[in-house]
Amino acid sequence: MLNLYYRLYQQVFKIIVAVIPFHFPKVISKENAIYEIAPLLNDELKIASVLFVTDPQLSKINLAKPLLDDLNAKGIKVALYDQTKANPTVDNIEEALVAYHENDCQAIIAFGGGSPIDCAKGVAARVARPNKSLRQMKGVLGVLRRTPLVIAIPTTSGTGSETTLACVVTNPHTHEKYAITDPNLFPTYAILDPFLTKNLPPHITSTTGMDALTHAIEAYIGQANTKETKSLEIEAIQLIFENLVEAYDHPENMNTRLNMQKAAFKAGKAFTMAYVGNVHALAHTLGGFYNTPHGLANAILLPRVLRYYESSVTLKLAELSDLTKLTDKSASSTDKAEAFISHIESMNTRMNIPSDLKGILDTDIPKMAKNAYSEANPFYPVPKIFTHKDFEILPLSIRQTV
Repeated sequence: MLNLYYRLYQQVFKIIVAVIPFHFPKVISKENAIYEIAPLLNDELKIASVLFVTDPQLSKINLAKPLLDDLNAKGIKVALYDQTKANPTVDNIEEALVAYHENDCQAIIAFGGGSPIDCAKGVAARVARPNKSLRQMKGVLGVLRRTPLVIAIPTTSGTGSETTLACVVTNPHTHEKYAITDPNLFPTYAILDPFLTKNLPPHITSTTGMDALTHAIEAYIGQANTKETKSLEIEAIQLIFENLVEAYDHPENMNTRLNMQKAAFKAGKAFTMAYVGNVHALAHTLGGFYNTPHGLANAILLPRVLRYYESSVTLKLAELSDLTKLTDKSASSTDKAEAFISHIESMNTRMNIPSDLKGILDTDIPKMAKNAYSEANPFYPVPKIFTHKDFEILPLSIRQTV
């Protein structure tokens, strides 16, 4: 009976989403695209002061320095917040919000992976809703007010945060990790500059790329797919299969890097309309409990969850196997689906991504299962609705035992 309610909820929400205005960001995609930002702010937008949100690692290696120098040279005042954690916290957002107001900022530039971009979106939500806490905006349509302009500059090719209407927030005191989802959280601009990803550590290239793959696959196998999202998902999966390992092996290849940025953007756009699923519910839980990097958690969980779905995903995975030419068309659907999952595992192995995780505690499993179940149901239109027991079994299946 409960599953019937969840499916009805998902169908109603799919109808609602069909009439929601999706204002996807304007994209500037090319080498050295970051140098388009200062003229855009000065000449077109007439913005003189911005909050610049990044993280300590990027700040330490001065990746943003050419952009910051260009903004300063063009007379744009920059308030720098560079303390964003790997899973942005409520405290991060509140600290950055103070900097926004103290410097009379008019817009926000998010520079980094999904964490700085989510932090920036959280700040934008708080600016728009000063009397609502982040917790009060949790879920869908909790903002419903115009936010400041956000320019998102991804330095990884994975999260797709530069094109989504959601930000994910962590409360380190309660281990809760939740999303705020609202059309007002779309960035206004997305800047895709492959030079920014050139010097990524190999493990970041691999895990963020697998994050993008998870977005595309979960959207494809879900029950909220449309003709538009299906096209985006297929394009993203094909681009990732063709370019991710190459980007891992040859980081100097700018064409490959740009293709991965495009794949992450397409996957992000797709799951904004078609959603993710149980892989993400579990990955967010691992992030909340153990600060597990999101892309790593997705990469490890994705083949496990796909196999756990069993027959509910066989036909769709077989379609993807055909589209990516992994198997002969005469093979059975079961063999095609298995080949697709095995290819994901082989990509993980090829890029030195582990197959399990250390440190998952028995005592945490019940609370983790509860959090994952609450995130997934009734919202995610997954191919198979998981029970609390399912969400207990899967973390145990990836726990390193030696």
